[in-house]
Amino acid sequence: MGIVNIEDALHDQLRRAARASCRSINGQAAFWIRIGMLGELNPGLTFQELVARELTAAGVAAPAPDGVAA
Repeated sequence: MGIVNIEDALHDQLRRAARASCRSINGQAAFWIRIGMLGELNPGLTFQELVARELTAAGVAAPAPDGVAA
């Protein structure tokens, strides 16, 4: 494990995003890094597709939308 140096403005945005997403600052940074890496490796997928794929791989099942039978 190491230390990553980032500019102050990016750290401020990271802190704000972490608070909005109910994540730690390190957790938010890891999320952004992972999504960025997946985006580079899978340029044809959207952000939503990347997140859905990761959630499915983790065994998370989305509830059926309101009014739709499961």
